[in-house]
Amino acid sequence: MGGVTPLEWPARDPVSHRVAATPERTALIDADGDASWTFRELDRRVDAAAAALRDVLETPREARIGFLLDSRPAFATLFFAAVRLGTTVVPLNVRETVPELVGKAERTELEAVVCEADTESNALDLADERGEIPVRSVDDPGSDRIRSLPVGDDAADSPSPPAVEPASLESDDVQLIMFTSGTSGDPKGVRLTVGNLLASATASAFRLGVTREDRWLCCLPMYHMGGLAPVVRSVLYGTPVVVQRSFEPRATADALEAFAITGVSLVPTMCKRLLEAGWRPADSLRFVLLGGAPASSDLLERCREADVPVHPTYGMTETASQIATATPAETEAHEGTSGQPLLGTDVAVVDEGGEPVPAGEVGEFVVSGPTVTPGYLEPEHTAAAFGDRGLHTGDVGYADAEGRLWVLNRRSDRIVTGGENVDPGAVADVLRSHPAVADAAVVGLEDTEWGERVAALVVPEGGSVDLEKLLAHCDERLAGFKRPKTLGLTASLPRTHSGTVDREAVRTRLLESGTDVSTRSRSG
Repeated sequence: MGGVTPLEWPARDPVSHRVAATPERTALIDADGDASWTFRELDRRVDAAAAALRDVLETPREARIGFLLDSRPAFATLFFAAVRLGTTVVPLNVRETVPELVGKAERTELEAVVCEADTESNALDLADERGEIPVRSVDDPGSDRIRSLPVGDDAADSPSPPAVEPASLESDDVQLIMFTSGTSGDPKGVRLTVGNLLASATASAFRLGVTREDRWLCCLPMYHMGGLAPVVRSVLYGTPVVVQRSFEPRATADALEAFAITGVSLVPTMCKRLLEAGWRPADSLRFVLLGGAPASSDLLERCREADVPVHPTYGMTETASQIATATPAETEAHEGTSGQPLLGTDVAVVDEGGEPVPAGEVGEFVVSGPTVTPGYLEPEHTAAAFGDRGLHTGDVGYADAEGRLWVLNRRSDRIVTGGENVDPGAVADVLRSHPAVADAAVVGLEDTEWGERVAALVVPEGGSVDLEKLLAHCDERLAGFKRPKTLGLTASLPRTHSGTVDREAVRTRLLESGTDVSTRSRSG
C-alpha cells in the first residue's frame, strides 16, 4: 500500500556489496571504546554473527529475532547479520518492563532474543514467558542458560569466520518490525521492508547530500528508527557511522568535535541540552536532523544564533524516518515549517471526508510513496490506517502553495516526551489496575526539559489513594518515560456533553493543582 519503490534493494545485504566496492574504508567507529572497523573487518564480524544466528534459528528466512540491546557497535553487526540471513529484526526498547516486552514478543512470535549484560535478566524472563526460546548475549553471560555470540565489541576479529551465503533479498521482504505508540490501544507493530529502508536512505541523501568525508554520529537509541537509520544509511553510502552508546551533553559535544562529525540526528531536548552546555558546532558539521517531536520557535532561534545547521524534520516509524525536512534557510524564511516532502514521498492534506483541501487550509496528512510501510502486524490496524490516497497519519496541519508542510498537532492525544512516544491510554490502564483507583485520565503537559511530561488526573476509589504506593505500582508496570511525573486527584473526571473525557479540562486542573512527583518515582 505504500507504493512501489523505483529502486531495487541489492540482491545481497548491503555490507556484502560495500566490502566489494570499498573494503578498506572505515565503516564503524566506537566513540566510547576507541575502536574502529573497516568494511572488510565489519564484513567478517557480520559473517561470524550470521553463522551463529543461523545455528539458533530453525528457518532464518521465516524467523523473527528480538534485539534487547542499547546502542553499541554490536547492535549494528547483528542487524547486518540478520539482513544477510534474510531474518526479520524486532528491536525491543531496553527501558520497558518485562510485561511490556512479553506482549511484543508474543505478537511478533519471536524465535530468539539477543541481549547484553544489562538486559540479561529481562531477556530470560521474556524467554520463559515465550516457552523458553533461545537467549544469546553479546557480552559474557552471567547465566548458564545463555550462550554468547561472537560479536562482542572488544572481541578480536576472526580472520576466517564461517562462510554464510548471503540471502537473495527482495524489496518487499520485511526486514524490521518496530513498535510505535498510537493514541489508543496497544502499540502498533510497523512492518518495514528492505525497499522502505533503501528508499528512505536514497531520499534523505538527495535532501541532505552525501560527501566522501561524511561521518554521522549515532547517539539516539538504535531500537528507534532515528537511531538505526543512520547505521543503515552509512553502509549504503560507504561512509563511517560513529556510535556513541548514550547521549550526554558534554560527552556528545566532545564526540561531535573529536570525530569531525558532519551529521547527527537529535530530538529537540537533546539539542537544547547541548546548547545549554555551551556547545558550538565545528565547521565540519553540515546538518543536525531534528525530529521526534516539534521544535519550538525559541529553540530554532537559539540554533540560528549558535550557527547550528538545524534541519527540522517531520517523520514517522511508518515511513522509515523522514517524510519532510526543512533546510536552515527555509526554517528562517518560513517559521515553523517542516519543509517539503522528500523525493518520492507524496503528502496529501485532506478533510474529514478524505478530500484534498486547498493550500493553507488545515487537514490531516495522508502519506504515500516507497518509504511507507506495507502495513501493521494486525490486518485490522492496516485496514483502519490506509485509504485510497495512502497512510492516514492522524497528524493535522497544512501545506503552502510551494508544498511546505506545517505540523500543528502530533496525533491528537499522543504524548512525546524526550523523543519517546507514550500512549496515554496504556498509562491510564495501569493506573486503573490499582485497587485504590476508580478512574484516570492521562495527558501531556508542556515541559521545558523534555518537551512534554506525562500527567495523570486520578479518581480515588473511596476518596483517597496513597501516592507512594500508586507510583510503586507504576514502577513495576511502566517504563520510566511512561510513568506520570505530575499527579492530581479529583472526585470525578471532567467530561464533554457526549460523555467523553474533556482532555483540555484535565490539563487545566493538572496545571492548577497537580503535584510534581517526578522526584518520588524511580527514573527509567
